[in-house]
Amino acid sequence: MKILKGIIDRFEDDIAVVEIEGVTQDFPKSIFPKSAVPGDFVEITGNRVTILKEETEKRRKEIEELMDELWED
Repeated sequence: MKILKGIIDRFEDDIAVVEIEGVTQDFPKSIFPKSAVPGDFVEITGNRVTILKEETEKRRKEIEELMDELWED
């Protein structure tokens, strides 16, 4: 079974749009955990989606640091 890893871009009605290797793909929103939010890193295996919490947190911190650098005087 193929394992896909990507980032949730957005939710549109019953669809979850996930960016995988620079390309967006649509998945049924129903297979995602209710706690999933845009920006979460996920692993998709068949009809099972797991939020990769450590990867999500790591990326959020990196983005915060970049934003802080951007706005420094």
